[in-house]
Amino acid sequence: MTYQETLNYLFDSAPMFQQVGKAAYKEGLENTNLLDEHFGHPHRKFRTIHIAGTNGKGSCSHTLAAILQSAGYKTGLYTSPHLIDFRERIRINGKPIPEEEVIRFVEKERSFFEPLHPSFFELTTAMAFNYFAEQQVDIAVIEVGLGGRLDCTNIIVPELSIITNISMDHMQFLGNTLDKIAAEKAGIIKPGIPVVIGETTPETRPVFLAKAHEKNAPIHFAEDIHPLLSALPQAGGGFLYQTSDYPDLQGQLGGFCQEKNTNTLLTALPVLHERGIRFTESDVRKGFAHVCELTGLMGRWQRLGEHPTLICDTGHNVGGIQYIVEQLRQQPCDTLRIVFGMVNDKDINGVLELLPRQAVYYFTQASVKRAMPAHDLQALAASHGLDGRCYDSVETALRQAQEEAGANDCLFVGGSSFIVADLLTALQGNRAFSE
Repeated sequence: MTYQETLNYLFDSAPMFQQVGKAAYKEGLENTNLLDEHFGHPHRKFRTIHIAGTNGKGSCSHTLAAILQSAGYKTGLYTSPHLIDFRERIRINGKPIPEEEVIRFVEKERSFFEPLHPSFFELTTAMAFNYFAEQQVDIAVIEVGLGGRLDCTNIIVPELSIITNISMDHMQFLGNTLDKIAAEKAGIIKPGIPVVIGETTPETRPVFLAKAHEKNAPIHFAEDIHPLLSALPQAGGGFLYQTSDYPDLQGQLGGFCQEKNTNTLLTALPVLHERGIRFTESDVRKGFAHVCELTGLMGRWQRLGEHPTLICDTGHNVGGIQYIVEQLRQQPCDTLRIVFGMVNDKDINGVLELLPRQAVYYFTQASVKRAMPAHDLQALAASHGLDGRCYDSVETALRQAQEEAGANDCLFVGGSSFIVADLLTALQGNRAFSE
């Protein structure tokens, strides 16, 4: 099998939530435990950090991995979804799993896993844990796929659990109230293992306290400790942070949401130190300042062009979009042009209600089955006072926006991780497209 044939096999034989949504979701850990036993419990052969939350878990995962690899640890990183290439999900010291390893895993193990009919994420998690064990990583940062309690990453016993925040997303699986969603995320809290909570609400804080008490797990609330003193956006992107331990800390990631993520990470670092995971101030500074180069992170308030400014962001729910909208309001430009699409299982009305009225919209749809048709999105947006035209692809929509834009305009592309994925894929395939 070639690499592309292997991917086609994975995508066709194991339903991928990224593509089809609810139909790919499998509740319970039965398959995960069978796969884990088959491979000899590979996750027990390296240390782990487990990160859950509605928003911010990707940025936090990548930044922690950047710090750890700067400290000399052979560091695994397991995240989802991918934006351009499947191999982004599984990295060691920032390098994606080789194509031949993906092929080898599928060819060698398909006779075992085919009768189980695993989900795509179950299979990918087994591949990641097995690869990390074979490569003898020192530690791996593991991002929860969906929820926590029943997520197939939840077989690990980590050095630290982190829950970034809770907002309304994936309600069809996790519950339709904040406390129900928090209970699912809190399922990653393990007996005696410390947990850091990034943000709480009056509904979620008691849930975390109760679960930590039940598990006898030390709990740290970042919003109470608040090691981050201030955050100053930088003209060239990123932030200059003042913190209780790291004055003048340069952060490469530029989204407004990064202020909360940084406060969460700064709370987690001393806890990791107490667990025997060692790093220096220099390691922390390098990780924050060079997270994208060190780990391959993409799509977080990523500036892709100037004159006009071109920015993309993977924020895709009310909790994430609220930061993006505020940042767009503060973005200096003559005209704000927004290439926008969503998937149909999100709170679309909630997101549309937040979007700026004074912008030119180019409604489009991502190349996944879950994408809301552009014409349907356009009609729904009109009921929220947002006017724009429809385009059948992200590339077509952006081309039109670029043709109409002046040098001092700002073009924003987002609404869904998959909109950003289509954008980055198009840019990679045609460098002239981004100029």
